[in-house]
Amino acid sequence: MAIRITINHIKLVRESSHLYQIDHRSIHGPEDAVAVVNSVFSLKDEAQEVVCALYLTTANAIAGIQEITRGTIDASIVNPREVFKAALLHNASSIILLHNHPSGDPDPSRADIAVTERISKSGKILDIPLLDHIIIGAGGTFRSLKAEGMVD
Repeated sequence: MAIRITINHIKLVRESSHLYQIDHRSIHGPEDAVAVVNSVFSLKDEAQEVVCALYLTTANAIAGIQEITRGTIDASIVNPREVFKAALLHNASSIILLHNHPSGDPDPSRADIAVTERISKSGKILDIPLLDHIIIGAGGTFRSLKAEGMVD
């Protein structure tokens, strides 16, 4: 009996590369991460919730950045599969998750905390740790869930 077996090849293809005026080649804290994401995606100006991830090398240099999901005015669905698929394609050693609150209030919701725990657990399994989850509010405000003890 003969069966057909599919063989796949996964390859990273650079879709585009742009120059950004960013003072940070590597990330040393939440301020750096927020500056980079706002330079590329302007999350602070979005009218709906947008979740992005910064993918980092072992030296915390930026390996890539990606919009993960775009939601509604007060929610978005974050699937670990999408977060870590991109992490693997960027050959990332760690990630920082960021999203905005269009209301301007950067306080984490219960859903934000639950997503943080889920992504953190997934990262531990894959050996790609979640370094921080940062919520961006209005007027340059943000909250680092790591700084508040909600990320291991």
